[in-house]
Amino acid sequence: MNARSARSAAVPAEALQHPSSIRAFRGLKLLIGGYLGLSVLTLAAIYLLRGDTALVTDAVWVRASIVAVSSLLTYVFAVRAARGSRGAYRRMRIVATVMTVAIAVIIAIPGSFPVWLKIEQGVCGLALLGALVVANGSHLRGLFAAR
Repeated sequence: MNARSARSAAVPAEALQHPSSIRAFRGLKLLIGGYLGLSVLTLAAIYLLRGDTALVTDAVWVRASIVAVSSLLTYVFAVRAARGSRGAYRRMRIVATVMTVAIAVIIAIPGSFPVWLKIEQGVCGLALLGALVVANGSHLRGLFAAR
């Protein structure tokens, strides 16, 4: 067995069933699930409001589509991490970090997007920030540390 395969081995089931693990993964899935739900609802609202060019621009379509896809991926990674996948845990943390930074930039740039989208992105960013706090907490970091 080489070092790479030893590192990517799944987390033992006993560790995943620890009450702290169950609580952490429940919180992660709830926060990221909220992010996913809000992203999908936003995309649906954009579709319904597509005729109003003041509310829905091409940039809004692109941004909302990217957010919806990334939220789905992040949720899938969280579910797989809860099953013990070290790779999924790492990918979830990376995508959540990148999207949180991107959301902060979107909110900070004046006039780039309608105010309603910036508010929605702020809520998504708060959900992701909460997920990052849980994912980077000492329990989960220790659980997924290379052994």
